[in-house]
Amino acid sequence: MEVVILVAVLAALVALLVLQPLRVRAAAEPSADPRADLEAAKEAKYREIKDAELDFQMGKMSEEDWRALDAELRAQAIDILRQLDKLD
Repeated sequence: MEVVILVAVLAALVALLVLQPLRVRAAAEPSADPRADLEAAKEAKYREIKDAELDFQMGKMSEEDWRALDAELRAQAIDILRQLDKLD
């Protein structure tokens, strides 16, 4: 019984050590350059739009679901582009 508890504690410690860099990276502050952050967000949003279209073409989602998702993603992309325009 003691061995099981010891193994569980060791596994938890190893998991914490392995996941620590991921937690630190996720909590990192945004860069000092808002343009770079927005450009990265724009590229990520474009990839999301392409991925959704590919999922629809492969039959992974209905046309109705795809149209709703596509409209939402494009609205978010437009918002990002407007934010970029404000920086100019």
